[in-house]
Amino acid sequence: MRLTMLRPLYERPGPWASVYIDTSRHTEDAAKAVELRWRKARETLAEAGCDPLTVRALQDAILDHPARPGRHGVALFATAGELLMRQPLNAPPRTDIAVFEPLPHVMPMVGQLGEVIRYLRVVVDHAGGAIDSAATGQLVRHRDIQGGEDFAIHRYQGGGWSQLRFQHNSELTWRRNAGDVADAVTELADRTGPETIVVAGDPKSRPMLLAQLPDRWRDRVVETDVGARAHEALDDVTIQAVAERAEAHRREVLDRFRSQLAHGGAAGNGLSEVVTYLSRGQVDTLLMIDDPSSTERLWIGPEPHELSDDPELLRESGINHPPLVRADAAMLRALVGTDASIVLCDPDEHDLQGGVAALLRYADARR
Repeated sequence: MRLTMLRPLYERPGPWASVYIDTSRHTEDAAKAVELRWRKARETLAEAGCDPLTVRALQDAILDHPARPGRHGVALFATAGELLMRQPLNAPPRTDIAVFEPLPHVMPMVGQLGEVIRYLRVVVDHAGGAIDSAATGQLVRHRDIQGGEDFAIHRYQGGGWSQLRFQHNSELTWRRNAGDVADAVTELADRTGPETIVVAGDPKSRPMLLAQLPDRWRDRVVETDVGARAHEALDDVTIQAVAERAEAHRREVLDRFRSQLAHGGAAGNGLSEVVTYLSRGQVDTLLMIDDPSSTERLWIGPEPHELSDDPELLRESGINHPPLVRADAAMLRALVGTDASIVLCDPDEHDLQGGVAALLRYADARR
């Protein structure tokens, strides 16, 4: 998972107010419940020393925002009286959070959003098709494709030679229209780089579409016989395909990590070792078990790469009063500052010492 969306949060010095709140609107008293949750969060922020302008910016973002039905939540980050990020969550947060700290507390949001997988969903029929383009947790963009052929779209009901000729013309029309959809899919895929392409719709048009996709995208297709009108079933297929791709990516990274570690290659294991590599800008991918109960802390300087489990190292660099912060907050800031990525691992992943490890951009010189 790339963390470029977090970059604006590290362009300000802080301190930061971070709020996670359940904004669900699935009961009659939902609006009152949201207001009560915010009131509790506001009191917690005030006790932590958050300034009134920042509290007001958060309040406006929560209470004045248009309500939407269903169960969901929101993560908000503000400093110096300005809201810098409001991230909708597709489910309520695991717990409501309100903190005022030197760094934004983004780990719960990263953990809930999960791996961002770009995908296309294509529904094809004899006359053309429709394409949905999105990444997990982001806005879905819809595009209808009208095939260029409309002659003999429907089968001829008569018989004899006329029926055979009409059937041939129908299938030729279907193939050309499927080709138009394939061209649109290819153009959009080349621009967005999806990791999964879900293809649904008419059972005769689907193979015609797939046959006209280039190999580079055909290999990423997940085909389903779910019809266009079965919206919930089609959503379920899409969610499953995206989840399987995210899991495959996680396994690939873990396998690479184990291989590098076994051969003394470009890998680090354990908090202290990983922090050293982060401070050098050496980490390519951080592997982490998301543990909300973790009490690990690190000292930081003003720059993203300035983090350590020993404050004396920072003082020797001229940082006189390094603040102590959550370890995950410090590491995420370092990842963003060095354009590295993160992969979240299952709690039962025992290869990660203390729940954290890293794949490196290059092996340590001592090795």
